Amino acid sequence: MAKRLIPALNRILVEKIAPPSKTSAGILLPEKTAKLNSGKVIAVGPGARGKDGNLIPVCVKEGDVVLLPEYGGTEVKLGDKEYHLFRDEDILGTLHD
Repeated sequence: MAKRLIPALNRILVEKIAPPSKTSAGILLPEKTAKLNSGKVIAVGPGARGKDGNLIPVCVKEGDVVLLPEYGGTEVKLGDKEYHLFRDEDILGTLHD
């Protein structure tokens, strides 16, 4: 049975997307230049409460591809997969085609 993690408050569960290991022209890229700075949103929390008590929803939804900061997040392992938890305000933006 697979476990499912529902993030608390304004946290977002992200699966990092591995960058391509070679260019479209077929040039191999060294691992040092490949940064895992984007990810797919797997689950989102309900949001955080503001000072007035109203719920402030998370700005992304499941399935979004997001731009992540170079550092940060909490590593979480579920089964054989590795995920990262970020706060809503740590997400730099969403990526669209």
